[in-house]
Amino acid sequence: MRDLRIVFMGTPDFAVASLEEILEAGYNVVGVITAPDRPAGRGRKLRESAVKSYAKSKGLKVLQPTNLKSEEFQKELAELDPNVQVVVAFRMLPKSVWNYPEYGTFNLHASLLPQYRGAAPINWAIMNGENKTGVSTFFLDEKIDTGAMILQEPIEIDPSENVESLHDRLMSLGSKLVVRTLDEIGKGEVITEAQPESSELKEAPKLNRENTKIDWNLPVDQIYNHIRGLNPYPAAWCYLENSSEESTVKIYDVGKLKQEHHWPNGTVTVTEKQIKVAAPDGYILINEIQLPGKRKMLSNALLNGFNFAPDAKMR
Repeated sequence: MRDLRIVFMGTPDFAVASLEEILEAGYNVVGVITAPDRPAGRGRKLRESAVKSYAKSKGLKVLQPTNLKSEEFQKELAELDPNVQVVVAFRMLPKSVWNYPEYGTFNLHASLLPQYRGAAPINWAIMNGENKTGVSTFFLDEKIDTGAMILQEPIEIDPSENVESLHDRLMSLGSKLVVRTLDEIGKGEVITEAQPESSELKEAPKLNRENTKIDWNLPVDQIYNHIRGLNPYPAAWCYLENSSEESTVKIYDVGKLKQEHHWPNGTVTVTEKQIKVAAPDGYILINEIQLPGKRKMLSNALLNGFNFAPDAKMR
């Protein structure tokens, strides 16, 4: 059995689960690399990453480089002298970093590669209506999410679950896959295979204002998947035209109803404390919504003090 000296790299909660699983398995983590503290909240006070908070609680050495190519960081990495590095939800590494350890640097990705390479694989799997996804480990190379595959574990996507639920299940599944990968590296039994080439690869680009906007001209199923794939973060949005006012609203929890109707797409109707928005083949039923400057609210609570005009429309 090889004596592994692990450097772990990660930033958000998703990465904490893997670091915790590594430590509970008894592995030697010689250092943790995470993002610098960032201003957050109304007071813009510096906030440390979830990985930093957890690593400090375990007495681990933490590095927070702003430049991974700097001589200072390269020296600090050499002092840690890792022979394997684990990357979970971090940033792109220069070759001088990922190529440093004797046994390589591997990454945990929340999809069944080569599908959904990119920054937001969990969101896009739901937004595209997939019924299956999973987690993959692979060795890093020069490109993004293209390296030699080590292990994969699939998981079913429930037709009604949102991205928060799937995120948490993949976080747990992925943490166990990371330890299985370390076990194979430790035993010297890693078998890799090149990611298959395909002309039908689905991408998982970074989420932005443009690709999170709701298109009310799409079929009900597509709108429903789009919204739940962004619930609760960063949230799907659209414009609300209500009388002479236009505002931006975020939409969270929704249902769907397939039904013929005569309303133009995006038309808002309110019946029995329920908000319905027309789509080509039915309605989206809004259960939770957020108006500008307000907290998100259940629709029946919103309707106690907010009135939709007869010609209200979402677009």
